[in-house]
Amino acid sequence: MTHILQLDASARPGLAGTDVHGSHSRFLSQRFVSRWLAQRKHDTLCYRDIGQQPPSIINHDWIAASFTPDENREPWMQETLAESEELVAELIAADVLVIAAPLYNFGMPAALKAWIDQIVRPGRTIEVDDSNPLDPYVAKLADRPRHAVILSARGGVGFGVGGEMAHMNHLEPNLITALGFIGITRVHQIAIEGQEAGGDVLAQSVAQATRQIDALVTELQRALQPVGTLQSA
Repeated sequence: MTHILQLDASARPGLAGTDVHGSHSRFLSQRFVSRWLAQRKHDTLCYRDIGQQPPSIINHDWIAASFTPDENREPWMQETLAESEELVAELIAADVLVIAAPLYNFGMPAALKAWIDQIVRPGRTIEVDDSNPLDPYVAKLADRPRHAVILSARGGVGFGVGGEMAHMNHLEPNLITALGFIGITRVHQIAIEGQEAGGDVLAQSVAQATRQIDALVTELQRALQPVGTLQSA
């Protein structure tokens, strides 16, 4: 079985096309997950709506606890890291990480940045090798193949790779860097653009993204098919 971790980071709670002012990034993640589970009903899903229930922002106590070896942590440190431990455990368990996020002011929503800060953890998702000061970081989530699917929504157009506005997009590049740092390097990107323009520009982008999601689901399900399992033609 494949286990999916789905994160929705939009501040908008509804789905575009269904709810007034609904979220296009949520529409994409819902499409991906529903399409996946319709074809592989025995796969499992963990869902977090970090847009509506943001993770805590790290503070001094969190940093002190995180950088203290587990065997030396005081009870208050364990309590401080409890939320992080839960988020890290969800991530480690996932075979496919689905992140749905809008582009807010050229970067990721604050809730998603808070999640990143909670899961990049020494001793949990990254190891520090003191014997190699020039390159001390060892990614712990490179232990098995994991895929990340970044589903984004942008008000403007041209923010994708090679686009005229790509240099102003710090959402996907930031996520790819952070995920690669902890060992998740198989990253797939699909985006909707043109929300501000609307009309045919947006409609065509939504249609294209929908087709790309359907194709990606098929591609990943084949890639994650258990060895020795027969596949239908």
